[in-house]
Amino acid sequence: MLRLIDYSKLPMQDNKTFLSMINNVLQTDGLYFATDYDLTHTLQRLANTSPEFQEMSLVERADQRFVWNSHLLREFMTQPELHKFVYLVVHGFITIKSSCINGKVFEWSIISRRSCFRAGVRYYVRGIDSEGHAANYVETEQIVQYNSAKASFVQTRGSIPFYWSQRPNLKYKPKPQISKTVNHLDGFQRHFDSQIILYGRQVVLNLINQKGSEKPLEQAFDKLVASLGNGMIKYIAFDFHKECSRMRWHRLQILLDMVTEMQDEFGYFLVDAEGKVLLSQEGTFRSNCMDCLDRTNVIQNLLARRSLHSQLQKMGVLHMGQEIEEQTDFEKNYKNAWADNADACAKQYAGTGALKTDFTRTGKRTQWGLLMDGWNSMIRYYKNNFSDGFRQDSIDLFLGNYAVDEADWTTPLCDTKDWKFLTLPIIMVVAFSMCIICLVMAGDVWTETLAYVLFWGTASVVTGGLILFNGRDFVDAPKLVQKEKLD
Repeated sequence: MLRLIDYSKLPMQDNKTFLSMINNVLQTDGLYFATDYDLTHTLQRLANTSPEFQEMSLVERADQRFVWNSHLLREFMTQPELHKFVYLVVHGFITIKSSCINGKVFEWSIISRRSCFRAGVRYYVRGIDSEGHAANYVETEQIVQYNSAKASFVQTRGSIPFYWSQRPNLKYKPKPQISKTVNHLDGFQRHFDSQIILYGRQVVLNLINQKGSEKPLEQAFDKLVASLGNGMIKYIAFDFHKECSRMRWHRLQILLDMVTEMQDEFGYFLVDAEGKVLLSQEGTFRSNCMDCLDRTNVIQNLLARRSLHSQLQKMGVLHMGQEIEEQTDFEKNYKNAWADNADACAKQYAGTGALKTDFTRTGKRTQWGLLMDGWNSMIRYYKNNFSDGFRQDSIDLFLGNYAVDEADWTTPLCDTKDWKFLTLPIIMVVAFSMCIICLVMAGDVWTETLAYVLFWGTASVVTGGLILFNGRDFVDAPKLVQKEKLD
C-alpha cells in the first residue's frame, strides 16, 4: 500500500522523514481490524439497517468516520472486485472479556472508535472544523452478550464544538483562544445535527472549570446551546475540579443524580437471541473536558457502570438487589478495563496514560495516584512541546490530509530556525552555569561573589523570560498540517 507514493524519488532526508512518519502511526497502539465483523458500527446501527446493507461488503458499508486506512485503500475502494481483499482499520481501544456472575458466563466488551476526521494531537487540534467534526472525537460502546442476547450502551466524547485553539508555547497550560473571525454557530449546528441524526437526543456534560482560563469556553458553550434553541440538546455544566477538590470524589454522585432520569429515558440497546430488537437507546451523553480525557474518562466509566447494572439484571445475570460492586472478580476486571480504555485514549491524543486512573481502578483517589498524575503531567508537557509536531505531521500524512507531490522536490520539512532558537538557550545555560560556579567557588570577598551571582543570575532569568516570551519559536510545531487546524 505504501508503494502508492514513490518515496525513492524524494531527497534522501525527506524520504527517511516521510517513511518514519508512516511507521510512527503504524507502530501506534490501538489499531484493530476484523475479518468478519463491522467494527465501525454500533450494534444498534447494524440492527437498524436494510437487507441490502447487510449484503454489502465491509468496505462499502463502513462508517467512514472510523476508517483509519481509508486513504491508503483509495485505489482499492474504486474496484469492487478487490473489496474482499480489504480489511478496514479502526483506531482506539477494544477489550473482550469472559466473565461469570452467579454461575452465568457472559462476554463483556468495550469498543472505543476514534474518528479520523479532525484527527491529531492534544494542543494542535482543538475545537471543530467547518464540517462540524470535533477534535479527539471518540465513540465508546459497552457490549454485553449472554445466551446469544446482546446489549450495548453508547457514549461519545469530543472537543468543545466551536472554533478555539490552544497552541503550545512552553507554558505549562497555554491560554485557550476563541476565534473572533468566524461564525461559530454554523459549525456548532452541523456538529449537533450530525449527533442527533446518529444518536438521538443529546445530553452534553461539560466538565471544564467555571473559573480561570477555562471559564470563557464554558460561557461560550452555554451561549451557543441557548442560541441553537434545539429541544433535543440538554446542556449540563459540572465543574469537576471544584466539586471534587480536596479528594471529595464522592461528590461525583451529584452529577449522576442530575442525569439519572435522563439516562433511564435514553435506555440502552437490547436484542434477543433470535435477533429481535427489544429495546433501543434513544439518546447519548456527549462528555467533554479540555482534553476529553481524564475527567471525561471518569464520568463515562460511572455512566457505563449504571447502564451495565440494568442490562445484567434485564438479561437475568444479576439478581434483583445485587450490585456489581459485590461481584469481586468482575468488579476488578471492570475497573481495570475502563482504566485501560482511559490510558489508550490518552496516549493516542496526549502522549501519556490517563490521569486519575487510580480512581477508575480502585474506586478511590490515592496519594500514589496523585504522584503518578504529576509524573504523567511532566511527560505530557515535554511531548506536547517538543515532539507533538512530528506526531501531528505523521497523522496528517497517514490520513492523506497532506499529499506528497512526487513532481515537486520542495517540501515543508525544511524549517530554518532563526537566531533565537540556538542563541537564547546557549546564553541561558552558560549564564546559569556561571551562577552555580560563582556560588560553589565563592571567593573571600562576599560582595564580589554576590555581584557575580546577581549578574549571571539576572542574565539567566532574563534569557529564560525571553525564551518563554517567544515560546512558539521553540516548540516542535507541525510542518505539514493544514492551516485550519492551527487557527
